Amino acid sequence: MDMQMFGRISDAFGPSGFEEDVVRTIAGFCREFEVENDAMNNLYVRMPGADKEKPVIQLDAHTDECGFMVQAIHENGVLGIVMLGGFVLTNIPAHTVMIRTRSGKMVRGIITSKPVHFMNDKERASQELDIEKIYVDIGAVSKREVEEVFGVSIGDPMMPEVSFSYDEEHGVCFGKAFDNRAGCACIVDTMKQLYKEREQLAVQVVGAFAAQEEVGMRGATVTAQVVKPDLAIVFEGSPSDDFYFSAALAQGRMKSGVQIRRLDKSYVSNPVFMEYAIKLAKKYGIPYQETVRRGGSTNAGKISLTGKAVPVLVLGVPSRYVHTHYNFCAKKDLEAAAGLAAQVIRELDGEHLRHICRQDVLDSCL
Repeated sequence: MDMQMFGRISDAFGPSGFEEDVVRTIAGFCREFEVENDAMNNLYVRMPGADKEKPVIQLDAHTDECGFMVQAIHENGVLGIVMLGGFVLTNIPAHTVMIRTRSGKMVRGIITSKPVHFMNDKERASQELDIEKIYVDIGAVSKREVEEVFGVSIGDPMMPEVSFSYDEEHGVCFGKAFDNRAGCACIVDTMKQLYKEREQLAVQVVGAFAAQEEVGMRGATVTAQVVKPDLAIVFEGSPSDDFYFSAALAQGRMKSGVQIRRLDKSYVSNPVFMEYAIKLAKKYGIPYQETVRRGGSTNAGKISLTGKAVPVLVLGVPSRYVHTHYNFCAKKDLEAAAGLAAQVIRELDGEHLRHICRQDVLDSCL
């Protein structure tokens, strides 16, 4: 996995509905492929010279990140905000954000946090927050200055201000939006691994980078209709749980390999596809961990319901503190996810496809 590539994708500006910088960044690393985008800024990456008669496997990851939008500009110069995606309110105050104005200028802001000096005893003891009372301060002193000097307007998007770095000594990545820029990097890496073998593959490989997942899996609703996959692999920057459960119960441990998801609120996995992937992980020594999630969702929930139903394999990269400003993940887990996906695709043949798509279920009855 190219850490420079992952870092550039992680750093890109892309709150839900404003993913164009992410799309351009990813496309810049896909020059050997055929690329196009649509009106929603979903990005499609295809192998050149693909045999249109072959079945299609869709590689999915979402490009958007949790962010904010300017909802109001107050007379004293602070900005009211709404969330784009699911932040926990206690994770928001006292961090910095970057606001993109309509002219394209980037403006830094601080998410307000009331100083302890001005709190009464009740406020100090309370952890209750209200998004309508959390503001962003860009250093202005009036509404006029916000609009005329800083150029900030209602509707401008903002993202956490965090810069990617890679600790080579310990194999750890630091940055923002690993949910799901980690998955985006895995698609690019998987397709590059398969590029020279593309004519020998039993399937067409299409990378589909979906917009607006954090606000209702909207992009994947469109990409699945465009790609019309026969099966799919969904990559996710999955929340790492190694700090919240015992070693025996944790199912998303950083540096323990790709996370193969059996269940979440959006999707019950295709067991045949999962067992095929696990068999290959064991065969090639790819570290993996299985998970059954009580909550959460992925684009698999939308893709699996396309057409006559699509078998989906969900591969996660355990990432710490997703849906906050700052994330950690491990290079070895990124490589395990992309490596397993590439191997799954390499070894697909007619028999495997028939079995995974359950076309053989009724054979013994006929």
